[in-house]
Amino acid sequence: MEIEISSSIHLMYVSEIQQEMYDSAQRRGTGIAKRSIEYLIKKISEGNAVVATENGEWVGFCYIETWSHGQFVANSGLIVSPKFRERGAATLIKNKVFQLSRDKYPNAKVFGLTTGLAVMKINSDLGYKPVIYSELTQDEEFWNGCKNCVNYEILMKKERKNCLCTAMLFVPENITKNGAAHTQPEIKYSNEQESHLSV
Repeated sequence: MEIEISSSIHLMYVSEIQQEMYDSAQRRGTGIAKRSIEYLIKKISEGNAVVATENGEWVGFCYIETWSHGQFVANSGLIVSPKFRERGAATLIKNKVFQLSRDKYPNAKVFGLTTGLAVMKINSDLGYKPVIYSELTQDEEFWNGCKNCVNYEILMKKERKNCLCTAMLFVPENITKNGAAHTQPEIKYSNEQESHLSV
């Protein structure tokens, strides 16, 4: 399996990626907001995504977004093709996109919203901590991205203080406290339930 930072060579997979995002979210009844083909093309072309392939087939995908003038970074849209699930692909992709976020935006806080236990475990190993929603970006554009989620009404009724997703946050300065450098975790959770995974 090859896991690469995206480029124009990966645009051949964009329709398949978008369709699987939609199908998986429908099956689960939850998930992140739907993204347009144009939006995904932009992320892939700019190198702001990670694409996993095997023998020319698309395996998985995840992209990064920045908010609040680069103070926050989100790893979004983590998805694994049904054919390649339960092989630990989500963990490998998440590790790669997390490192891409840290390389591009070393001083930014990295956050995610997820309903998936597997992603919570992956995030925890990467150094994320559960937080309340007020600790995340308050950028209106980010929250507008939730409008296509089936749970958007719940989010608004709760005045954006909470929803069905768990908020998790990685704070860069926490990795060097007491002189301890952050290291990537060992790959585990090979039996994780990989479907449409918010991150």
